Amino acid sequence: MAAPKAGAVAGPRVSSESLLALKRRARRINKALAEKYPYAHAELDFRSPLELLVATVLSAQTTDVTVNQITPLIFARYPDARSLAEADPADMEAIIKPTGFFRAKTRSLIALAMRLVDEYDGVVPGRLEDLVTLPGVGRKTANVVLGNAFGIPGITVDTHFGRLARRFGWTLSEDPVQIEFDVAELFEPRDWTMLSHRVVFHGRRVCHSRKPACGACPVANLCPSYGLGETDPVKAAKLLKYELAPGNEALLEKLLAETHRAAEIRMESQKRPQ
Repeated sequence: MAAPKAGAVAGPRVSSESLLALKRRARRINKALAEKYPYAHAELDFRSPLELLVATVLSAQTTDVTVNQITPLIFARYPDARSLAEADPADMEAIIKPTGFFRAKTRSLIALAMRLVDEYDGVVPGRLEDLVTLPGVGRKTANVVLGNAFGIPGITVDTHFGRLARRFGWTLSEDPVQIEFDVAELFEPRDWTMLSHRVVFHGRRVCHSRKPACGACPVANLCPSYGLGETDPVKAAKLLKYELAPGNEALLEKLLAETHRAAEIRMESQKRPQ
């Protein structure tokens, strides 16, 4: 079960809103984001649970674009847990250096691969309680792997998700585990994984950390933080990023027309010269 353990204490809520009203508003936000981003998906490229696990560990303090450029090089040389466990640290460091914190990440990757070989016959386990015992793997990484590689519902609380959960009034906490618990209380488990993708997509494209594009936001009328950023629609539109950014209309049209190929289309667009 990917949810926080029973008995966790619910975080403080927006005082003027009942839990029922909060649930209704939260689910309306999820519905609006689903309509805005029908192509939302995991933006780390992977072909197996091991590849996703490695990619997620590497994604700390760097971009998914950088990780997606590095992981093919890793798995061309180390295609399974055993070869990864036997990797030369200097060689691994050289490969993953662009992701930052490469020495610590190298130690984590080799150590988790050794644990997989020694305790799980080289296979990534499909349980939260097992995943979080692996070196370099916390709840966020575990929920990414469970939700996207195993189809087990999980809420992924990264910096984008945490920021938007607070702006939406779903939580007042800064603690990722508490945020996960608070948000899980508002949604059915079947919605957790896709909710995570939609919220992260929205955080990267519209609800930015420093200057959110409030005037171009599809959930502006449901957000208690409306007005924190640019409210003029024309000015806000200029703040949009990725496929929503001005000049990317053709890419957005393609993603909307072929949602089942969203990951492939994204990869193709990133390979083109800017």
